[in-house]
Amino acid sequence: MKDLILAIDQGTTGTTVLIIDKEMNILEKVNNEFPQHYPEPGWVEHNPEEIWACTQKTIEEAIRAAEIDPDRIAGIGITNQRETTILWDRKTGQSIYNAIVWQDRRTAPLCDKLKKKGLEKIIRKKTGLVLDPYFSATKIAWILENVPDIREKAARGDIVFGTIDTYLTWKLTNGAAHVTDVSNASRTLLMNIQNLKWDPELLKIFKVPVQMLPEIKSSSEVYGTTSEIDGLPDGIPVAGIAGDQQAALFGQACFNAGEAKCTYGTGSFLLMNTGSQLVSSKSGMLTTVAWKIGNKVSYALEGSAFIAGASVQWLRDGLKMIQKSSEIEALAYSVPDSGGVIFVPGFVGLGAPHWRPEARGMISGLSRGTTLAHIARACLEGIAFLQYDILQAMQKDLGKKLKILKVDGGASVNNLLMQFQSDILGVDLVRPQAVETTGLGAAFLAGLAVGLWKDQKEIADHWKEDKTFTPQMNKKEVALHLKHWADAVKKA
Repeated sequence: MKDLILAIDQGTTGTTVLIIDKEMNILEKVNNEFPQHYPEPGWVEHNPEEIWACTQKTIEEAIRAAEIDPDRIAGIGITNQRETTILWDRKTGQSIYNAIVWQDRRTAPLCDKLKKKGLEKIIRKKTGLVLDPYFSATKIAWILENVPDIREKAARGDIVFGTIDTYLTWKLTNGAAHVTDVSNASRTLLMNIQNLKWDPELLKIFKVPVQMLPEIKSSSEVYGTTSEIDGLPDGIPVAGIAGDQQAALFGQACFNAGEAKCTYGTGSFLLMNTGSQLVSSKSGMLTTVAWKIGNKVSYALEGSAFIAGASVQWLRDGLKMIQKSSEIEALAYSVPDSGGVIFVPGFVGLGAPHWRPEARGMISGLSRGTTLAHIARACLEGIAFLQYDILQAMQKDLGKKLKILKVDGGASVNNLLMQFQSDILGVDLVRPQAVETTGLGAAFLAGLAVGLWKDQKEIADHWKEDKTFTPQMNKKEVALHLKHWADAVKKA
């Protein structure tokens, strides 16, 4: 009986594997972290082989922990850190350089050079994105320029490019499928967001040979089947792909225009479904493809903050303030407020709506009375303030106010953060029972493709709420918080 879906959520700091049954219950969840590499200030890399080894290990551990027969797996869904860029040898499958991670800022000079040439407007029009080191195209260009003797091979198609979804699908199918889906392709700066095809003019701007690019597919179809993977039988369809934030939107059952979610992971990402309408932002938001199912395309507005949970990791690993990330809530709760401390999490620049790659993190308002607890609380509040800036810009684009925001991701279990977020946004926050909505979204897309679920309505009917946070802070206090935040951001 083929009644289970295996979902791979390959994130920035680790890989999570979920096993989900037909009733959409999570039977097992296993997470493993993998190393981060920082060769120079502002550079962030992953070793692709370490990612693949971590993925294989996590799959095996999840199947073993769930005590299931892997022959029951009807399909595999993949969701992934999106803009992270890998180039590898088509014949050997060996990467030719470390993966350049979405957080990496090394291509800021190239972005500035292209802006000075007056190319930002055409890039924005064709892709819905801003010209920023965040996206894949300048990362590809950097590798082609800096790794010797590969440009000709890339032009022949012997060196291939992929975001993480492409790389994992390649590995799972033993090199048979070199594909990506529209949501990931829309994050490369190379796909025309209107016709959903690689754009010749964009390829010329970034000097990227089309021969090295994967085939663009929908978000829910069979791309290939497993072959020679330890712990998995051959022939399991790889059947769902979406970038992590689009997958979370799908996993939150935000299927209708106007519905929105915010995922609090390594970074934080606020997406609003705009349906078939392609909304061009005038406020620093990104226009992106949410998903494509069959012939139907859904778009979204997105605002991304590069650092969210990663700032808590910094307090844990860099400053050694806490031993486990989960300890920050109790520490922050031990004081009634931040004591005037403002924490701007701009470690790798500021994303939407500021788009300031040169910005850096900052802690201000320190006094002799400042304690670790005040810094911990300011850290959580800084995460929330970034979402305020994003939502204000998004509401300006749409011309209407959001009433409800669904939340998910690891940091959404932090009640102090969620309450403060509701307070300063002035909207209700709704947290689902299952906060692993990114992996669930990938599972749902795969399950639809292999017929485990018949339609999106069946998925929406199973969505369950855990807790709603309603605004409690008075408007005068909110305004004071926001003034202090705005002053700090200008200095970051």
